[in-house]
Amino acid sequence: MAAGVGKTVRMLDDGRAELEGGRDVVVGLLETHGRTDTADRAVGLEILPRRRITYRGSTFEDLDLPAVLARAPELCLVDELAHTNAPGLEHAKRHEDVRQMLDAGIDVLSTMNVQHLESLNDKIAELSGVRVRETVPDSVLAQADEIVLVDVTPEALLERLRAGKVYPEARIDAALNNFFRIENLNALRETALRQVAESVEARRAAPEERPSRDGDNVGAGMAQAVGERLLALVEPRPEAQRLVRRAWRSAQRLSAPLDLLWVAPSAAPSGQEVEALRALQALRQLASVLGATLLVEPGDDVAQTVARVAHERGITYILLGASRPARGLARLREPLPLRIMRLAPGVDVRIVADRARLRARNGGHA
Repeated sequence: MAAGVGKTVRMLDDGRAELEGGRDVVVGLLETHGRTDTADRAVGLEILPRRRITYRGSTFEDLDLPAVLARAPELCLVDELAHTNAPGLEHAKRHEDVRQMLDAGIDVLSTMNVQHLESLNDKIAELSGVRVRETVPDSVLAQADEIVLVDVTPEALLERLRAGKVYPEARIDAALNNFFRIENLNALRETALRQVAESVEARRAAPEERPSRDGDNVGAGMAQAVGERLLALVEPRPEAQRLVRRAWRSAQRLSAPLDLLWVAPSAAPSGQEVEALRALQALRQLASVLGATLLVEPGDDVAQTVARVAHERGITYILLGASRPARGLARLREPLPLRIMRLAPGVDVRIVADRARLRARNGGHA
């Protein structure tokens, strides 16, 4: 649920158990953050030296992927899966390094906090007030052979924090007043527990379907069995990413594929072309990370285009964001959700609330 619960210690203990069981184990990357108890747990394990990279006059130390591949252990321990690599390395993200290790036949134990899961990015920002910049695609978690929840109570974690076992003394007060508030930790713990429960339920529902490491059949058998398919109506605006993540998590709960649809008008509003293209590229990138399909369909009648696409792709759920209040003569027109329901009978329509806008309207209180 957060830093300091003991993820790295658990990873080292599990690695040591594998070593004592006769497996060839190395530590590819260990982050102790100055914690002596964590460093003590690594004694006796082979730790590979870090790779030093110089970029624009600065020197960075990071995972040495070529050294891991050359050493070719049976099991490699890699801390902090969501880490962004130093410039100039083989991959931009550490989880991509892990993928290459897996492709080379090396098993991996790694660690991450729930706030680094891509589909939870908006929810965590709402809970904690902190926008996490380093994320891991949900598909990486879905391909794991095993997920272990390392859990402590928020009260116990706060005791560890005050005792200096999480951050140096200079950072303790700031942490207590910001991310490590008791209400945040309770919410993060609940989110972590729910995430693991959903992962267990997904595996239980389709035990015969194991995700491949190329991600091609993640959840494929479940989607076919349930027969659901979701469509999220989006626009090329930054706030659309919130809707996409909410829709993706709904799709995961239904074990269903997700399509994203932008109905592109024949003429874009003057002066907004560059901004729209930038937001559309961000949507494409997010769709790629989550494993959703982004569709761009030309059309000036949004409801008719949505209904046609829903029919062609066998959509059973349509999700759209809350509309802005209509003004002038537009108030006399049939609302978009009602038009879609009339033109696509048999398809459920769900309006996703924008909690951030609601809080702003209510002066910060949802």
